[in-house]
Amino acid sequence: MVFSLPEVDQSVLLRGPAEQQAFGAALLPSLPPASVLFLEGELGAGKTTLTGGLIGALGFVGAVTSPTYALIHAYPTPAGRALHVDAYRVRGVQELYDMDLEDLIAGSRLSVLEWGEKLYGDYPAAMILRLEHLDGGEDVRRVTRLR
Repeated sequence: MVFSLPEVDQSVLLRGPAEQQAFGAALLPSLPPASVLFLEGELGAGKTTLTGGLIGALGFVGAVTSPTYALIHAYPTPAGRALHVDAYRVRGVQELYDMDLEDLIAGSRLSVLEWGEKLYGDYPAAMILRLEHLDGGEDVRRVTRLR
C-alpha cells in the first residue's frame, strides 16, 4: 500500500503494524533534516511502531523500542542520529531540557517526541500526528494530522 502525508485535519486508516511502519517510512520525505515530529495518542496507539518505520527508513537496522523508562533513545543511522523521546513520565519539560534536549534535537536528523504536548510552543514548525486505536475486530489505527 502506498501512503501519502495527510493534509492538516485529514486522517488515514492503518491496518496492523506493517501498515503503521510503512506509513512511518512514507512520512520521511516530508520531514527535512533536523525535523521534529510530535506523536500523540493513548497507550498502545502505535506511536512506537510508526516511529520504527521512520527510523528504519533512515537506515537503522534493529529494533526500535519505547523510551518510556529511559525517556530518550538515540539511534545511529546512515542519515544521522534519530531521537525517540517519551515525555509521559517527566514531571515537567524542564526535566527534558536538563537532559540537553535542545542540543540533542539540534544535532539529529529526526526527533520524534511522544507525549510532548507541553513542547508544542517551543517547536512551532513541527508536525503533530494523533494516533487512535479504533474499536473493532481489526487492528486498525486512525492517524490524523493536527499540524
